[in-house]
Amino acid sequence: MENNEGFCERFFHLKENHTTVKTELMAGLTTFMTMAYILAVNPSILSATGMDKGALLTATALASLIGTLLMALLANYPFALAPGMGLNAYFAYTVVLQMGYSWQMALAAVMVEGVIFIILSLTSIREAIFNAIPFVLKKAVSVGIGLFIAFIGLLNAKIIVANPATKVALFSFKQSVVKGTFLTEGIGVLLACLGIFVTAILMTKKVKGDILWGILFTWILGMIAEAAGIYIPNPKLGMFSTFPNLSQGLASFMPASISPIFMQMDYSKFFTFDFLVVMFAFLFVDMFDTLGTLIGVATKANMLDKDGHLPRIQGALLSDAIATCAGAALGTSTTTTFVESAAGVAAGGRTGLASVCTAALFAVSLFLCPIFLAIPAFATAPALVMVGFLMVTAIADIDFSDLSEAVPAYIAIIAMPFCYSISEGICFGVISYVGINLTLGKTEKISPLMYILAIMFILKYVFL
Repeated sequence: MENNEGFCERFFHLKENHTTVKTELMAGLTTFMTMAYILAVNPSILSATGMDKGALLTATALASLIGTLLMALLANYPFALAPGMGLNAYFAYTVVLQMGYSWQMALAAVMVEGVIFIILSLTSIREAIFNAIPFVLKKAVSVGIGLFIAFIGLLNAKIIVANPATKVALFSFKQSVVKGTFLTEGIGVLLACLGIFVTAILMTKKVKGDILWGILFTWILGMIAEAAGIYIPNPKLGMFSTFPNLSQGLASFMPASISPIFMQMDYSKFFTFDFLVVMFAFLFVDMFDTLGTLIGVATKANMLDKDGHLPRIQGALLSDAIATCAGAALGTSTTTTFVESAAGVAAGGRTGLASVCTAALFAVSLFLCPIFLAIPAFATAPALVMVGFLMVTAIADIDFSDLSEAVPAYIAIIAMPFCYSISEGICFGVISYVGINLTLGKTEKISPLMYILAIMFILKYVFL
C-alpha cells in the first residue's frame, strides 16, 4: 500500500497539488458518475445514422477510456474525455441526416480534424490561443460554463421543459396529472429537486464527496420509489428503469463487438468543398469547446498561474487531439474534454490520478454497462446544477466597474446557456472584447492573436 502511495506521489505529485489518493479517487468516481450518461446518449444519437448501437456503446467507452488516460499521463490533470455532446448531434443530424453524407464520410472528417489538432498542438498554436484570451474572459467562461451545465442538468431532469410560447418553461405537475405522466416524469422531477436540496445541504455542511453522495442518494431513492410503484418507468417519455437490465444473464455483461464501425472512414470526398466545410465545423467547435472547458474548469480549480496561463496545457491539448483520432478509428464522433470534469474538480480532484480512476471506471463499464446505464438523468442532474453554482462563483473576480472588461464578460456568460454552446460564448466574448476596446482606443489590451481570433469568428458567422 505504501509503495502504491509512493508511486502515486512520485508520478502525480499529490502533495504539491495539496491532495490525497483518497480525494483523487473520490473525484474520479464523481466525474465518472456525472458523465456516465454519455454511454447511453451517444449510441442513441449516432445510431440514427444507421450505425450499430451495440458497437457504438463499446466504442464510446473505449474512446472515453483512451482519451481520459492520455490526459492523466500527458498532462496530469483531473479532466475526463468522451465523445462530445453537440458534436455527436452535428455528426448525426446535420452531416448525415440533413446534408446526406454517409457516417463513414463523417468519421473521415473527424479523423482529419484530429490530425490537424495534433499538428496545431505540437506547434503550440492552440496554447497560444489559450494564453491570448484575457483573464476577464477566462473568468467569464468559467461562469458561463456553470450556467450552461446547470441548464443541462435542469433539462435532463425535466425541471425545465420546452414550451412553444415561452421557448422554455417550468415543469407543470398539474399538466402531468392530467396527461397521466405524474408517476413517471412528475416523480422524476420531484426526485431531482430533492436531490438538489440534499446535495446543497451536504455541500453546506462540507461533507466529503458531497456531490457523489447526492447522486447515489437520488438514485437509491429512485429505486425505492420504483420498487414501491410510486415511480413508473416509461422509455417513450425518456424515463427509464433505475434497476439494471440483466435479462440476458451473463451475456448482459459482455461488450458488443466494434467491428461494424471500426476503421470505417470513407475518404472519397476528401477533396470536395463540402468535406472541408464539415471538417472545419468539427475542428472549430472542438477547438473552442475544449479551450473553453479547460479555461473554465482550470479557473475554478485555481490551476492557472499568475499570468492566467495553464501549465502543461500542451499535454492537455495533445491528449484531446489524439483522443479525437482514436475515437474516429473506433467509430465514434469527436472525443473532447468534458465539462462534467468540473464535478470531479469540485470534489477535490487536482491531478491525473483522478483521471486514471475515471478511465478505469470506463474500462469497468465495458463489462458493467447495465449497471452504469441504470443511473437515471434525475440522479445526475443535481450534481450538474450544484457544480454550476460552484463555477458561477468565479463572477466575483470580474471587475464590473470597468465596463470595457465587464460587458464582453457578460456577453460571453449569457451566450453559453442561451446559445447552448461553450464555443459560441467564446466567439461572442472575443468579438465584443476586441470591438469595444478597439472603439475606446484601448488597443494596448488587445493582443495580435485576439485580432486574428475576432476576424476568424466574424468570418465563421458570415460563411458557416
